[in-house]
Amino acid sequence: MSATCTRIQPILLSVLRIVTAYLFLLHGTAKFFGFPTAMGSGSPEGLMLVAGILEVVGGIMLILGMFTRPTAFVLSGQMAAAYFMAHAAKGSVLFPLANGGESAVLFCFVFLYLAAAGGGLLALDNLIGKDKA
Repeated sequence: MSATCTRIQPILLSVLRIVTAYLFLLHGTAKFFGFPTAMGSGSPEGLMLVAGILEVVGGIMLILGMFTRPTAFVLSGQMAAAYFMAHAAKGSVLFPLANGGESAVLFCFVFLYLAAAGGGLLALDNLIGKDKA
């Protein structure tokens, strides 16, 4: 079992990156295009505009595995800021389920992991020589 897990770990790391980035990208498309569901007015302004841009551009970059480590690091910081500015401000800082911030916390720590671990086997970083993880 251990040898099998070790062998497929780089592929599963890529799957984690791709699925997480896809879900993150959907937050941006919801902000800008109301797809797959509306999130806001469809014309984001201020911090919501910055968040939407990071979600769309960062999501696409992570799906492709381009500049995975720096992109994931920036997105991890974005999600930490989102949690403390939008969710923890509602109260219950230590209870993300109570303030609606569980996805922000989860994205934050998955992105932090990707910043350390890299994009896995199926990443463009491997083709352009930016990362061998």
